[in-house]
Amino acid sequence: MEKEIDEQKALEELEKGYEEAEKLLRNEDKLEKFLQRLEKKLKIIPIAGDKLAVVPVMVSLLKNYVKKEYTDIPIGTIIAIISALTYFVSPIDLVPDSIPVLGYFDDAAVVAACWKLVQSDVDEYVEWRKENGKELEV
Repeated sequence: MEKEIDEQKALEELEKGYEEAEKLLRNEDKLEKFLQRLEKKLKIIPIAGDKLAVVPVMVSLLKNYVKKEYTDIPIGTIIAIISALTYFVSPIDLVPDSIPVLGYFDDAAVVAACWKLVQSDVDEYVEWRKENGKELEV
């Protein structure tokens, strides 16, 4: 088993989730349940390394978007973030999360692929938070 998935495979996995992400975005109840599952997972796994360190910022952005507090962001960015976070929260993916240590390498690769696509938009969100004196919430 490969220790890490390559960048192209990570991007493919991210893009596979776009349709499901769009459906999730249109259903507030399912989106809220998804956010609850995501928060639960964030509490039980360490967010180590720079690839997964961006997950709490993505979650915060998504929450602010859902609450309509921050909507100055392309819908494609929101869909990519939901897709990456859906992959992250799923225990069944390329490398099952139940495999100690290795189980999160594919999650990190998919999150990193998403980050490359959305970083400038997320940076604008972080700047907006700073300008509005908002602490990061996860």
